Amino acid sequence: MIGSLDALVAATVLFVAGHFLLSSLPPRRAMTELLGPQGFRIAYSVVALAAFVWMLRAYGVAPVVALWDPPAAFAWIPVLVMPIALLLAVCGITTPSATLVGGEAHLSNPGVHDVAPGIQRVTRHPFLWGTALWALSHLAVNGDAADVILMGGILGLSLGGMKHIDLRREATLGAAWGPVALTTSTLPFAALATGRTTMDWQGIGWWRPALALALYAALLHFHPMIIGVSALPA
Repeated sequence: MIGSLDALVAATVLFVAGHFLLSSLPPRRAMTELLGPQGFRIAYSVVALAAFVWMLRAYGVAPVVALWDPPAAFAWIPVLVMPIALLLAVCGITTPSATLVGGEAHLSNPGVHDVAPGIQRVTRHPFLWGTALWALSHLAVNGDAADVILMGGILGLSLGGMKHIDLRREATLGAAWGPVALTTSTLPFAALATGRTTMDWQGIGWWRPALALALYAALLHFHPMIIGVSALPA
């Protein structure tokens, strides 16, 4: 079922709501008891991947319905924002964290002395901030309905997911979540600004920014082939 905005809305709702529903504690516990921890992760991944593929296919063939015409200068917004978004995403994926999938094991590891290394000092949800910035920056330059649906869904999942993860970790980790909550923040730089933590440049290292820049260069190069238009303003 693709080829209409209704199909794109349905796919996006399934993708976003599926994440919140399956990761909520009651259904998660019920499915884990039925399938086991590994079985639950597999089922979760299959549902999320299927919804994601459906959403992208529906987006690719959705009709063009213009809602507004963004100013030409807005084309520079994703060019300037995406390096930051990619840095946050790369650091978020590659840095041990209690907020990642399976991150509870990070805090239970007796060898862990730093509950919030590297980018975690900036925000405890770096990957989700990366996807949120990606969605926001692309919303600014795409004024058609399909983009609003897709980017809006990903933005809602990213921002809502931060609070959802915090509540779930607080409920499941109990006292072990306290040091993370006290020394990190959801809002970038808030914990640093209030003196609850200090910057950990060594935990970020050099290779994560280098990888983010390499990905940025690759996206600029392949954007016309993948999306059909150049990422650089004309």
